Amino acid sequence: MPDLNREDTVDPKGAPAVRRTVLEVVGLHRAFGGVRAVDDVSFTLAEGGSLGIVGESGSGKTTTARIVVGLERADAGQVLVHRRDRTEHRRGRAHRLARAREVQLVFQDPYLSLDPRTTVGAALRETLRLHFPDADHPRRIAELLDQVGLGEREADALPRQLSGGQRQRVAIARALAVEPAVLVLDEAVAALDVSVQAQILNLLADIRARTGIGYLFITHDLGVVRCVTDDVVVMRHGRIVESGPTAEVLAHPQHDYTRLLLDSVPRPGWDPRSIAAARRAL
Repeated sequence: MPDLNREDTVDPKGAPAVRRTVLEVVGLHRAFGGVRAVDDVSFTLAEGGSLGIVGESGSGKTTTARIVVGLERADAGQVLVHRRDRTEHRRGRAHRLARAREVQLVFQDPYLSLDPRTTVGAALRETLRLHFPDADHPRRIAELLDQVGLGEREADALPRQLSGGQRQRVAIARALAVEPAVLVLDEAVAALDVSVQAQILNLLADIRARTGIGYLFITHDLGVVRCVTDDVVVMRHGRIVESGPTAEVLAHPQHDYTRLLLDSVPRPGWDPRSIAAARRAL
């Protein structure tokens, strides 16, 4: 009998592989005063999968991401990684480190997320010492830098000596250092030039193909969603209004808000006044 928990499982009739669920979010709620930032949000992410969460500012997508990572506490609901509940906050250093290794976050601005006084190599070494004290750190640092297209020259550099794209590669390498099951990318290419965005997105696609890591993309950019996600969740006012395979949702949106997001993308004949009127009417 085939092992359905394996990502490479193929049934005797040649059906597609069945991938295990790596991340499950169930009924998340989070309120700030009288504002429901996250209101009954649920979704799943498969091993090696890529899920996009899209919406305008204030839609609740970043708060959802912060709950998944552990930077915010949910008022209700669960976040499970490999069926382990991350919303149970147990004490102890070992538990905190193990929990941190499950899910890592790459921020929008790598310059703010990197210590300006610490070289790239030292930043990676610090992470490895914390999580894998007995590992061969020089070898692993070289592997991580090679994985993101950097080398010895960048290892000795400070963040200010690197371009924006290089800094984001460093941030990705640091996140990968702990071998997470899920990588959350919060507008991770929004601050980069278009050509550099393409390089980083191609890099992320290659890493996913090689490692089987699951990606959770938080973005307002439907172009990014179209290129790098398998499935998409559309959020508005803290709630999910539409979800499904990315190609299907973008080609045949069912909710008026999803159609509004698609219509808001500038193109020939685009009329911002009609978009603004549609938004007021929604």
